[in-house]
Amino acid sequence: MDVADQPRIAIIGGGIAGLSTAWYLQQQGLTNIQLFERDQRLGGKLRTSHVTLPDGAGELLVEAGPDAFISQKPWGLQLARELGLEDQLISTQPARHKVFVLHRGKPEPLPDGINLVVPTEFWPLLRTPILSLPGKLRMLLDLVLPARQSNTDESLADFVRRRFGAEALDKLAEPLMAGIHNAESDRQSLEATFPRFIEAERSHGSVIRGILAAKLKAGKPKGQQLSPFISLRGGIEQLITTLVAQLNVEIRTNCGVQALRYDPTNAPAYQLTLDDGTKIDVDAVVLAVPSFIAAELVAPWADALAERLKAIRYVSTGTVSLAFRRNETNMAFDSYGLVIPRSEYRLINAVTINSRKFAGRAPADYMLLRAFVGGSKHPEVLRLDDQALTQLVRDQLKSIFGLTAEPVWSGVARWNEANPQYDIGHFQRMDQLEALCPEGLLLCGSGFRGVGIPDCVRQGQATAQAISQLFATASA
Repeated sequence: MDVADQPRIAIIGGGIAGLSTAWYLQQQGLTNIQLFERDQRLGGKLRTSHVTLPDGAGELLVEAGPDAFISQKPWGLQLARELGLEDQLISTQPARHKVFVLHRGKPEPLPDGINLVVPTEFWPLLRTPILSLPGKLRMLLDLVLPARQSNTDESLADFVRRRFGAEALDKLAEPLMAGIHNAESDRQSLEATFPRFIEAERSHGSVIRGILAAKLKAGKPKGQQLSPFISLRGGIEQLITTLVAQLNVEIRTNCGVQALRYDPTNAPAYQLTLDDGTKIDVDAVVLAVPSFIAAELVAPWADALAERLKAIRYVSTGTVSLAFRRNETNMAFDSYGLVIPRSEYRLINAVTINSRKFAGRAPADYMLLRAFVGGSKHPEVLRLDDQALTQLVRDQLKSIFGLTAEPVWSGVARWNEANPQYDIGHFQRMDQLEALCPEGLLLCGSGFRGVGIPDCVRQGQATAQAISQLFATASA
């Protein structure tokens, strides 16, 4: 089919979800596509900076957004391989303890065998100082407690309290599971964020038994295996630059969409008005943007859809990256990082030692770390300017690690209203949202059916498939 005879498709938003949609449409032979991104750059939060150290000692590779994607969800890995990046994939470096938890002001290693909150090895759980003896025994009660009968969604907090107790929620689930989503555990949808724990309880009556059974079924890994967290040698943005280079569609940056018109009596039914006033008629529109931006575009002709889109909450987050000369620090910290429970009353949420987690992030005699701030825990700290925010982080690092060295470089990244919150009942609301979308209008991205890179890629696949089926049916 000639490009001129193909349906005209507009993708609004040039993050990983929008770009993945374009890629999978292209794989199906549909290339009459225009992608519009208001920003100068593509990739959304997938942003890697290459920073030359001031003393000429080498280069830092600094991530402003995610530094990895998980291999358990295969879609990110699949896309990287489709793009020819197999030889660029890297696993986490070995570490004696992968993660520490701040407990009574002191970093303590997460016990071996803890799967987010689920203990799969009992001796390390019984030995850890992070939990009291009653707290440990309460966690093991999961083995005998009856399974929940209701199929309705519940909060992460309610689930963990019910199966493992309040102490496990405070010390493990809240910093590890709510922390991943920058969420409030009392509002966070378990179904939308950790569905495998629901399945484990339903199928085995106990979450511990369910996770152990899944581990047994997976068997011993064969051959060389990638770690749970995967990145790329050139940083996570390498996924974006490689993807864009292989797209054969029209991509327009610095080009926002000011208005979207829908008129089912016209053919084509959709018309975009760009920021410069240009009008473009298309057959299908993919809204790969935050839900509140999507709401503004559809509000003139779809009130109910707009209201439901606006109801999805977002929080703002930030990161502060710092580089130190190793010989000036006193941190003997063989770990990827530290998570911090709310009960520790700290103004930072977590710390990642980037130079320990992945190779090539800093020269051998330097340490690069990143502190996470804001979110639902401490939104107020983002009101500080960069200098004050950096000093706050340095003060926290001094208090926790005794780190007093002067950084040789620092950088702040801010993500305003960039982290969607999957509140209880999120997927039910998504079903209602999608039912309100007229034919040819599709929602895709982190605000909708999954926040991580693999989930956004999966949504791109599903969106491309839906468009392909729509026009295959129309032409039949």
